[in-house]
Amino acid sequence: MAAFKPVVTGLDEPGGQWPADHELLAGVTGQQPDEVAPLRFGPAVSPHLAAQMAGVTIDPAQLVASARRAREWADVLVCEGVGGLLVPFTDAYSVRDLAADLGFAVVIAARPGLGTINHTLLTVEAARGAGLDVRGIVMTPWPQVPDGMAVSNRQTVQRLSGVAVSGLGRASRETLAEAGAALPLADWL
Repeated sequence: MAAFKPVVTGLDEPGGQWPADHELLAGVTGQQPDEVAPLRFGPAVSPHLAAQMAGVTIDPAQLVASARRAREWADVLVCEGVGGLLVPFTDAYSVRDLAADLGFAVVIAARPGLGTINHTLLTVEAARGAGLDVRGIVMTPWPQVPDGMAVSNRQTVQRLSGVAVSGLGRASRETLAEAGAALPLADWL
């Protein structure tokens, strides 16, 4: 199993509870952190802005080549969307473009609260508009005791998108693998 994350933009939890994403993923995939995230920037901003602030330009061909190299030896290749499908790496290249160039199916992460119906359905449309196969939607953090709005949002998104919606609750380092194992990974792969 391999993970590929093109850009990490300061995603550590406040207070140091979690290691950086690329370090966490490297630990579970047997890779080196640089293999998981060949490009990393410090500020938690859009990749194009983070690169601009660092004085570099992201080369889309390099992103695609890095992912294809990882795919050569991997059973599964996972690429995090670093903020969403329409987030730009450059003015002319987005996360959606990378997913399309790699022929990826997508799983959309969404929040369960107010605004998620519109946000999630727009993301599904953006993915389908580029010919991407939307395999699932995960609402996170899914509350232990969801209120009526969260339940309705989940049901409405599933009904209107035609895509199965799962919930993923908060997890600690100790419970992360168990929480992930409860997701319908076989359906997505």
